[in-house]
Amino acid sequence: MSLRAEDLRNIDFSDVADDDLALVTPGEILAQEFLEPLGLTAYRLSKAIGVQQTRISEILAGRRSISADTGLRLSRFFGLNDGFWIGLQADYDAAKARREIAEDLARIIPLAKIA
Repeated sequence: MSLRAEDLRNIDFSDVADDDLALVTPGEILAQEFLEPLGLTAYRLSKAIGVQQTRISEILAGRRSISADTGLRLSRFFGLNDGFWIGLQADYDAAKARREIAEDLARIIPLAKIA
């Protein structure tokens, strides 16, 4: 049996995970899964994709989000689909927001339960 990525949103993992797990930023993934294994520096990457080194350094430090512009450049460089980095950033932003407004979300009654 296989699962689709979108099916994971509907599975309750509360018995094996808690909300205290640290969110992994797209910058951490860029560093740990791409730059470090390939021996690339922020400087080398920035030159290869045509952006300022500060942009890459801030992404790696978690101080800057990956914009559509940067995401497309990263995808092109690493040979990934156009939506990879943009989707990763969107998933991170949604998870972060979900934690920040968890109590508000819990008070919202879904339309399907009202009707």
